[in-house]
Amino acid sequence: MIHAIGHGRAVAHRGPGPHDRELFAPAQLGALRTATSELSWLLSRGYAERSALKLVGDRHSLRERQRLAVQRSACSDEARASRRARAARLDSIAGSELHVDGFNALIVTESLLGGGVVLVGRDGAHRDLASVHGTWRRVSETSAAIDALGGLLAEARLREVVFWLDRPVSNSGRLAALMRASAEAHGWPWRVELAWDPDRELLAARGLVASGDARILDGDVRWVDLPGELARSRAGWIVDLSIPG
Repeated sequence: MIHAIGHGRAVAHRGPGPHDRELFAPAQLGALRTATSELSWLLSRGYAERSALKLVGDRHSLRERQRLAVQRSACSDEARASRRARAARLDSIAGSELHVDGFNALIVTESLLGGGVVLVGRDGAHRDLASVHGTWRRVSETSAAIDALGGLLAEARLREVVFWLDRPVSNSGRLAALMRASAEAHGWPWRVELAWDPDRELLAARGLVASGDARILDGDVRWVDLPGELARSRAGWIVDLSIPG
């Protein structure tokens, strides 16, 4: 579930990688979109993801970070149709209970606000490009990201929002305290829970789920793309690989 690591304390940014301007320049998008389409074609026909990604990546001479972007953006045709059919918009779920994949939503929002690459996959979900697991540290965009998510969710007039955070992840307790304090200060109807296996909690949730994690989206849940909802009204570096190359 966790796809990111902060670098340092609140002075660091959730910004682009050192070579992202080159790797995701407009001139690269055609090859990246074609590679995403080709990987999705192979996945639709039962090819193993690892070998299929290597085949496609080698064919287009993609760098490691570009391959990661293609991997996160691709999915089989069956998965794409199923995920899109169960997607919901925030403006259509007033009064509902929403369960949120906490780190997923926060880190993609931090990337959006920090000028990092935010991908749009074939299923329509917005995802980040960070790839380190197990550790989270507060960055300059953290408080603004919490406020942005809070404002967005407040406009949706939900009955309750339950954020699930990974208990084993470093600093998850501090983040939970920060989110609870923000919710109390603004009067947001939030619960912030620490769990050993948030994926299981999200998949078992009776209400709607907010996540971009493929495992969650392939479960029998209706889902909301919170970073995507924010991206409609905020400038950011959006790399749309859902468009065929």
